[in-house]
Amino acid sequence: MTIELPLNQIIRGECVDTMRGLPSGSVDCIFADPPYNLQLKGELRRPDETIVDGVDDAWDKFADYATYDKFTRDWLTEARRLLHKDGTIWVIGSYHNVFRLGAILQDLGFWILNDIVWRKANPMPNFRGRRFTNAHETLIWAARGPESKYRFNYQAMKALNDDVQMRSDWYLPLCTGHERLRNEHGLKLHPTQKPESLLHRVLIASTHAEDVVLDPFSGSGTTAAMAKRLGRHFIGIERHPDYIEASLARIAQEERLADEKLAVTPAKRETPRVPFGSFVEQGILPAGTELFDKQRRLRATVTPDGSLVSGSQRASIHKMGAQLTGAPSCNGWTFWHFERNGALVPIDVLRTEQSPLRAAG
Repeated sequence: MTIELPLNQIIRGECVDTMRGLPSGSVDCIFADPPYNLQLKGELRRPDETIVDGVDDAWDKFADYATYDKFTRDWLTEARRLLHKDGTIWVIGSYHNVFRLGAILQDLGFWILNDIVWRKANPMPNFRGRRFTNAHETLIWAARGPESKYRFNYQAMKALNDDVQMRSDWYLPLCTGHERLRNEHGLKLHPTQKPESLLHRVLIASTHAEDVVLDPFSGSGTTAAMAKRLGRHFIGIERHPDYIEASLARIAQEERLADEKLAVTPAKRETPRVPFGSFVEQGILPAGTELFDKQRRLRATVTPDGSLVSGSQRASIHKMGAQLTGAPSCNGWTFWHFERNGALVPIDVLRTEQSPLRAAG
């Protein structure tokens, strides 16, 4: 029997039971913000007995660690079954639960790729002065297994970070202002609503347009809303009817980006692999074109067979760069530049602008 995938829906139900009704290998990415298993002792409360950094909710209380660990093992087992063989999971937690989550992830066969520290730009202060201000949460990013060919949009993350390699500490504010969902009394609807910027980064880092993203603890619907905006499919699971109602209203207001605006900067390994000579024979970079290094200190001429000539030397784009600089090796695609509208442009742009092999097909 074929089970139809409930795409772009928030399903009301318990997470484990609902996940068991979904088909294996049907999800590309999971983002999970599970119960924190808070240990509600006196030092976690303000003098007026209100909670400082926790969630005063029966959903977040478990009788003991064994009960919490069994629940965690059950839902993570289903998560691993639902993930595509090359899929990844993001699990976020605080010091109350993240270490238990990490151990169980490894016990079940997940392959941890990174732990990300979300540094909160505006953390809640510690009112009693008995501990350090709790100013971060931890995300664990893991592949389904060590053999998974997981997706990581490295170049997109670099572009998002001013062309500097993205680090594993993310400085982002808490959810505030217009993002924060509120009930009819003006109070926070969900105590641990995650900021859109966090989910935006998670989805850009590890998914592509049209991928299926599952959130088994959908809550206020941030994952679903960001998935819709970025052209991903979502499945949410939530037990609280008020959260579902608010999430659906939020999702309905979200606009999906146009298809042509969804592409992210491709990784180098995704750049079409074509020989330099193909650009020459197709007339995209014809024989006789002069190429330069970035500073215009070195010069070479393109020949009809795709090799370069400089003085008495003839070699490929890679070997010519190495020979002229005295380096053991050289990436000719990024080393050599051609002139376009008075500016030097690396020949590497041709591989993303127009592949002669695709054009010929």
